[in-house]
Amino acid sequence: MDRVLYVAMTGAKHTLGQQGAVANNLANVSTDGFRAEMHKLRGVEVISNAMPSRAFVVDATIAHNFESGPLEHTGNVLDLAIKGKGWFVVQTPDGTEAYTRAGSLEMDPEGVLRTHSGLQIMGDGGPITIPPNVLVEIGADGTISAIDPDAGGVINVIDRIRVVNPDENNLERGEDGLFRTKDGAPAEVDENAYVVSGYVEKSNVKVVDQLVQMISLARQFEMQTKMITSAQRNDESAAKLLSVR
Repeated sequence: MDRVLYVAMTGAKHTLGQQGAVANNLANVSTDGFRAEMHKLRGVEVISNAMPSRAFVVDATIAHNFESGPLEHTGNVLDLAIKGKGWFVVQTPDGTEAYTRAGSLEMDPEGVLRTHSGLQIMGDGGPITIPPNVLVEIGADGTISAIDPDAGGVINVIDRIRVVNPDENNLERGEDGLFRTKDGAPAEVDENAYVVSGYVEKSNVKVVDQLVQMISLARQFEMQTKMITSAQRNDESAAKLLSVR
């Protein structure tokens, strides 16, 4: 009976983990640039001479859906989105770089360009500072231009927003929701990235699909717990038969 318990018990455990991932996806359905998380389970044989016929379930793959989310028009020049592949680079509190698709930006009192969570957005020359009392334009290649109305509309290029496109298989999500390269190496600038000003990219979570998956996982968990109960009852019945003299 313990062979059934191995599969049912570990399956139920990882099904709960999948439910947690789906719940997290649904909780971030309104988070700009969010990427849905996906889990896949598979059976693995126990490598042991004592229990060679046993198997258990493992969470084989924790992947992410890197499809682009829908673009929402805001009209705010500091709201940015990337068409197609690519990531904005931000500087984390520990000084390292991380990647995000959330392009709703703002200026702090010193004119430093930041995300809504307060992280500095990185340009080719490092953190980007916007001069006061200028009009800002952002080109498709991420170039930031400042137009000084008091100087006859003179246009000065301030910096260019750094957009990278690392291999998706080399990306992992941290506890802060930001992505980083698995090997820790900084990603190269993507010269072909296309930045759109006045738009933000919404989450790519599909609510209906996630709700259907949640229902399916709930039924799967119920089936696994029933298997555990059935195995326990069968074990008790077998013990009674063996105790009969």
